[in-house]
Amino acid sequence: MPIDNDYLWDGTGAPDPEIQRLESLLGEFRLAERPLALPAEAALVPAKPGGLLVQFPWLPRLAAAAVILLAAAIPFFLPATRLTPAPTGPSWDVANLEGTPQIGSESISAHQSAAKLYVGQTLTTNSSSRASLSEDDLGEIQIDPNSSVRLLQSGPNHKRLQLEVGTIHAAIWAPPGEFVVDTPSAVAVDLGCAYTLRVAPDGSGTIRTTLGWVGFHLNGRDSFIPAGAMCSTRRQIGPGTPYFEDASESFRDALRTFDQSEPGSDAASAALARVLSEARAKDGLTLWHLLSRASGDERKRVYKRFAILVPPPQGVTRDGILALNPPMLDLYWNALDLGDISIWRYWEQSSGPHPSPRPEQLQKKALLLKKSPRP
Repeated sequence: MPIDNDYLWDGTGAPDPEIQRLESLLGEFRLAERPLALPAEAALVPAKPGGLLVQFPWLPRLAAAAVILLAAAIPFFLPATRLTPAPTGPSWDVANLEGTPQIGSESISAHQSAAKLYVGQTLTTNSSSRASLSEDDLGEIQIDPNSSVRLLQSGPNHKRLQLEVGTIHAAIWAPPGEFVVDTPSAVAVDLGCAYTLRVAPDGSGTIRTTLGWVGFHLNGRDSFIPAGAMCSTRRQIGPGTPYFEDASESFRDALRTFDQSEPGSDAASAALARVLSEARAKDGLTLWHLLSRASGDERKRVYKRFAILVPPPQGVTRDGILALNPPMLDLYWNALDLGDISIWRYWEQSSGPHPSPRPEQLQKKALLLKKSPRP
């Protein structure tokens, strides 16, 4: 049939037999204008006594389960900030120096005006980020890439960080002994200084002092590192023997061998002989520490060389030093003119929050800080 046949549009024109056959087959499905008739079983049933609870006794249990599920699901749809209260208490200022440092899981953007590190929180940097920490009464600490620093304590007279891994550069103007940094292998105690502290992934560390001096401490083993000197530390052993960075390579290698050798072994004895033969008057720093690290005849050898390079001050005797008499050792340290050891004893003997240091200690620290710019 031609497509312009009017039968296809309005039923006029000549019908096509094939179209008529299709209309006959589909006629029973034609829309009929009649009332809707429901099957008998679908008709409404009069309510039984007791209502829905009788007809559907499981409805209360279903409703209770729905309420429980809804209550359990609500926290998952609430914003995280509503579930975790904002931290409060003492905090340090954090500044983004480069990249995207993080406090916990929160990134610190380069345009962020101020961020806070609260006690218990951890500041981390990746391979492309750096940050700084500052506190008005403390000083400033720069954190290098790939570092993790946790704020442990921030009281009026006692502030403590934990350097888990990485590198920090500290410029501290708080009173001596007030700022402490824990590492996996030693505790660094500020004694009026600026320094760089590194911790390797295995927990070993190195400290280098650029101003004043720092105490390195673990389980009664102490090392004092003045400006221009450095010291290494290892897990379970603690601080090694400090030395000035301008010491000869042979001196430094021998000292490293001594620190790592079994006490009294042939290797330790040979290394000590090389250290003593190459020591300068300036290396009295190292020999003073070796007095307590050597024993027996080795200690006698150390004292003999030390007494030649740095004559013992009044009140110090050979027998007293060989017996490691504490007051005499302290007098001998002060003769090196590297810092008043009473500051360290003050820190050692104080427990809890430290009282204010003596005025002369603060004056010494103020003079030291004036000599060097902040890092």
